Amino acid sequence: MQRLLEYESGCGLAGGWFMNGDTAAMVKKAGPGEDGPLLEVRGLKKYFPVTEGIIRRRIISQVKAVDGISFTIETGETMGLVGESGCGKTTTGLCILKLETPTAGTVLFRGEDLSTLNTRQMVPWRRKLQVIFQDPFSSLNPRMKVGRIIVDPIRVHRLIPDNHKQEARVAELLGLCGLSPGMADRYPHEMSGGQRQRVGIARALATNPEFIVCDEAVSALDVSIQAQIINLLEDLRDQLGITYLFISHDLSVVRHLCQRVAVMYLGRIVEMTTTEKLFKDPLHPYTRILLAAIPIPDPDIEAQRDFTPAQGEIPSPMAAPSGCVFHPRCPLAVAGCSRERPPLRELRPGHHVACTQVELNPIS
Repeated sequence: MQRLLEYESGCGLAGGWFMNGDTAAMVKKAGPGEDGPLLEVRGLKKYFPVTEGIIRRRIISQVKAVDGISFTIETGETMGLVGESGCGKTTTGLCILKLETPTAGTVLFRGEDLSTLNTRQMVPWRRKLQVIFQDPFSSLNPRMKVGRIIVDPIRVHRLIPDNHKQEARVAELLGLCGLSPGMADRYPHEMSGGQRQRVGIARALATNPEFIVCDEAVSALDVSIQAQIINLLEDLRDQLGITYLFISHDLSVVRHLCQRVAVMYLGRIVEMTTTEKLFKDPLHPYTRILLAAIPIPDPDIEAQRDFTPAQGEIPSPMAAPSGCVFHPRCPLAVAGCSRERPPLRELRPGHHVACTQVELNPIS
């Protein structure tokens, strides 16, 4: 993608450090693996109860949105989380941020188990973990000007006591995200979709976070604006050493931005490896189907290619199939697939897959 961003001088980027004006806050540029895993998720589960009754409510079932997933993210890395709608991607991000309380499992951030912390104990960690939401319009308060939206996290965490320095910090963040300082006096409805998403990014950067969950951060934007936001996220990662969990269903965006990818299906991770290996040599049948579904821009080639979509519909997470959750739709399924849940195992160096049949059915 062509670079569409130019940063104004004075944004505070120098020598791999981000200088926050007079606040002297620094975020050292870090590379993947420099200090070990920044984030480690172990056996994460999130079940939502389904109840009935008015006076006496009782639980009749559970929606297994996330069902026992584990992964790590290194410092400075961008990890993609992909899958069909409803597979549990967003819920995973919310559990990591403690916006949803996990049913089971642990979320370790720099060795601290966030899943055991209460609301008050989470306050200092909120500075280090931030989120960019999917819809830039609904995630911004329509009654607040952009400057107030960005400065609120600074005031909540008492990062800069002086009002004039707060205004300077807002202007600095707007410039870093490719917006003029004058945008601080506008309301969200007076801006375009791409500008609003940049405001959302500036708000996420206000507390100097180490880790950001990008929840479908570009899916609500048109293609040209998507390119600008992707380039912005890429530059912020390279300059500030920010670590991303990039949640998306757009595989082309994931391929461009992420170093590693985890594929989810019905609350479980079915494959996880580097981006290059996933697109070059996918192992799990579901991943193969996902990649084969990517349309080819040339209509003549698209009309000639042989593509067989997955059969049937995605089962309900309230009544997930036994064994491998993909077996009702899997072209490689055998009788044993319905009885035993396959573990996510390292079939090749750095390539994890949850399937017992891939060795017997290599990709053609």
